[in-house]
Amino acid sequence: MKAKILDIQGKEKETVELPKCFSQKVREDIVAKVLEVKKIKQPYAPSPVAGKQHSASGKIVHKRHVWKSGYGKGQSRVPRKMMLRRGSQFNWVAAEIPSVRGGRRAHPPKVLSMINLKKINKKELKIALMSAISATAIEKKINERYDRLKDKKIEKTLPFIVESNFTLLKIKELISSLKKILGNDLFELALKKKSVRAGKGKLRGRKYKSTAGLLLVTGEKEKLKTKSFDIKTVRELGVNDLAKGGPGRITLYTEEAIKELREKLKWNQ
Repeated sequence: MKAKILDIQGKEKETVELPKCFSQKVREDIVAKVLEVKKIKQPYAPSPVAGKQHSASGKIVHKRHVWKSGYGKGQSRVPRKMMLRRGSQFNWVAAEIPSVRGGRRAHPPKVLSMINLKKINKKELKIALMSAISATAIEKKINERYDRLKDKKIEKTLPFIVESNFTLLKIKELISSLKKILGNDLFELALKKKSVRAGKGKLRGRKYKSTAGLLLVTGEKEKLKTKSFDIKTVRELGVNDLAKGGPGRITLYTEEAIKELREKLKWNQ
């Protein structure tokens, strides 16, 4: 499979032979399996001793002729802490149990339930990565992922490959060059857009939400810093970067990245 390398003006420069991973069958079932395995949730739970830091020493007994008995006082048998004592008379306050003031929670969140213990085979992981890379070169997959591209045709040939000089541009020139490479429809989706979230999530530490935007895959020695879109080297590239939310993310590869991809997936050449 061959593809065209574009220059920074968006014009065809030369043709390159692509690694075989770009022509692999897209196994969406294995991609979904890998994404499930790679899910991360920040574990949280109350302190193990929350609601138990008190002087209550067990349930009150209701026997007669017993020290600290609750016999004849019309009190329920719950753990109580002593607030006041006069001889053998006690002023108690219920403690620890969920139904009382300052007590523990009945069924708090548990850390073990939030740790993902699922595993994936190495071969399945490689198939998923190749499927995710292959999907970036299929127009149908990209159109399925983005609603705004449903009935539109992508102007340039896929996958998008640009000469390595692209990473040397200053940000203003780089954005201008990106518009020429992708075309108007894709360019609108390429830049990250940040907005205020609707609903109560604003009050819960997630005020803003952001679109995924473009993924730029570079070589190991190519350096570029921008917050306009995501950048990954070939060594860092994973299934989560390419296919989170479904295979077919808008992806731009540098010429150097294609060479390194060929080396990374050499086992399949």
